[in-house]
Amino acid sequence: MLDAGVHPAYSGIAALPFYDEFDLSTVDILLISHFHLDHAASLPYVMQHTNFKGRVFMTHPTKAIYRWLLSDFVKVTSIGSSSSSALYTDEDLSESFDRIETIDYHSTIEVDGIRFTAYHAGHVLGAAMFFIEIGGLKLLFTGDYSREENRHLNPAEVPPTKPDVMVTESTFGTATHEPRLEKEVRLTNLIHSTLIKGGRVLLPVFALGTAQELLLILDEYWSQHQDLENVNVYYASSLAKKCLAVFQTYINMMNDNIRKQFRDQNSNPFQFKYIKNIKNLDKFDDFGPCVVVASPGMLQNGVSRELLERWAPDSRNSVILTGYSVEGTLAKTLLTEPDHIPSLQNPDNNVPRRLNIEEISFAAHVDYEQNSKFIELVDPKSIILVHGESNPMGRLKSALLSKYSKFKGTENEVRVYNPRNCDELDLKLKGLKIAKAFGSIVAEKDKADTLSGVLVSKDFDLNFMKVDDLREYAGLTSTIVKERQTIRVDAGRDLVQWHLSQMFGYVEILIDDKEEFELRVMNEITINLINGICTIEWTGGVINDTIADSVVAILLSVDSSPASVKISSKSHTHDHTTNGHDHDHDHDSHLNGSLADSRVSTRIKRIGAMLEAQFGEAFQNNDNGEGAIIKIGKNEAKINYYDLTVDCTSNVLKGRIENVLNRATELAAPLSQNRKIEA
Repeated sequence: MLDAGVHPAYSGIAALPFYDEFDLSTVDILLISHFHLDHAASLPYVMQHTNFKGRVFMTHPTKAIYRWLLSDFVKVTSIGSSSSSALYTDEDLSESFDRIETIDYHSTIEVDGIRFTAYHAGHVLGAAMFFIEIGGLKLLFTGDYSREENRHLNPAEVPPTKPDVMVTESTFGTATHEPRLEKEVRLTNLIHSTLIKGGRVLLPVFALGTAQELLLILDEYWSQHQDLENVNVYYASSLAKKCLAVFQTYINMMNDNIRKQFRDQNSNPFQFKYIKNIKNLDKFDDFGPCVVVASPGMLQNGVSRELLERWAPDSRNSVILTGYSVEGTLAKTLLTEPDHIPSLQNPDNNVPRRLNIEEISFAAHVDYEQNSKFIELVDPKSIILVHGESNPMGRLKSALLSKYSKFKGTENEVRVYNPRNCDELDLKLKGLKIAKAFGSIVAEKDKADTLSGVLVSKDFDLNFMKVDDLREYAGLTSTIVKERQTIRVDAGRDLVQWHLSQMFGYVEILIDDKEEFELRVMNEITINLINGICTIEWTGGVINDTIADSVVAILLSVDSSPASVKISSKSHTHDHTTNGHDHDHDHDSHLNGSLADSRVSTRIKRIGAMLEAQFGEAFQNNDNGEGAIIKIGKNEAKINYYDLTVDCTSNVLKGRIENVLNRATELAAPLSQNRKIEA
């Protein structure tokens, strides 16, 4: 599961993702990309109020800020609402917090065969993209990401491995961002001109993220303009003040500029010289020009909303929207420049709006050019667009499909999806499954064309080893199951041997005395006959079970078989015309002509018969009887019966003949003997 946020335009249960559509108990791992509320604010609800039992991971800075951010979220959402509508309490937050595990950038963690690696996403401090591997499938989840190097963050990284699937944000669709330096100049010029007129400037922001970037810009600008030394810049967020220590601590996770300044000047860039914090808005003196950076960024409530209503009637003032505005929020409504805005305390009253409204987006999301170029570098076969309104997302999909249209219908085709909420996306992907070899089987890899062992599947991994190595490398044990079947057979031992020979070609006699008769078929099935009681024993297995079933079927039909009657009849007649030769001797003579006969000439004759049955008129024995020739079209194959070699220029025909020879020798000669026929 990737992220667990809330919708900023709604409250209570309505703000949650569609959790009731899914069985969260099946989720093994939940990865949080960054601390913003739309990605992390429903995590305590998931952990404390659903059947979720998995593990949660996020980066160290994300966890450090998450605790303060969500504590503030609980306080803000509980104001003016009943406890029953709150998603969770401070106790829920505290209990779930200790279960959250952290991950370092570029480190890989494996849980039950699922591997994931965190990479810099460039969106906010601690934001991560996750490269995930499950059962051979490789997936990259970008979360919110930025490819633009700002004043303190590293840009998003391109993972070293190509994924099969990329899940990427589509916040700005096909829009193009203004260059960063131009935005900074426009922002500072607008602020400066408003202050000169005696106005006040409101910068609504998320408490953490873009806010810190703006504070770095303002602190530097104030240091370069002495005429502004008497104008105060405020940061109206107790939450941001608490979290400022986190930014001061994780300097090593920021870009080279911040690290260099910290190293060379021995100063922390986040110890601001010109920024003051407002502890209490009631004691805030805002009669003169000033700049206030306040949260929340969507103006739904809090300090930014209160200041907006207070300053809206004065045309000298300005509000500059620096982040992304979600549909349904007051920030989005302000972009239409309404004449009035609703009062938060008294919705029936409207506040006249005369202040200037500007939008200069510092939202750390990719634009189309950055997103398209990053997708090209990552090079996935399937792209899934998320995190965006339907129209911008649809335009981005069309633009990407157009870009990759030249590959349509080829093996390099790129597919783009923008599923609706709760739609299940079924992707068909092809990939190699690789098994790791362990133990003694590794030593055999250069000695044999075919390796025989056991394939062990565990947590999406495949391991290949000998049965004897199962305990050491897989923690498993092997068990041999001996099967036994007992039936009554009234026929003599000669008939039993003859019928089994007719089926299996060769029957090995183990015991042959007056009291006991024991045979072995196919080197695996043992048949023991004592006083009409026949016991069949074998080692359990798919093949052995099948052979044993055949043996039982033959033994059950020995007495009534027409062949048995015929053989017995011939044997009886022979007894009357051979001056008293006994039955056993006569039957042994008969068996010499049966499949039990393993003489060289007999076996060659059988192999030839098998080849003639397979190839018909194309088959012809040599005059010397030592081989044969098969002619099919222009291809001719020469067969040597004594070393079972095939000389043929056609690999297809040669392979077919060799397969027939393999089967023929198995039937024509005992399995325990060498397949080469020795003269």
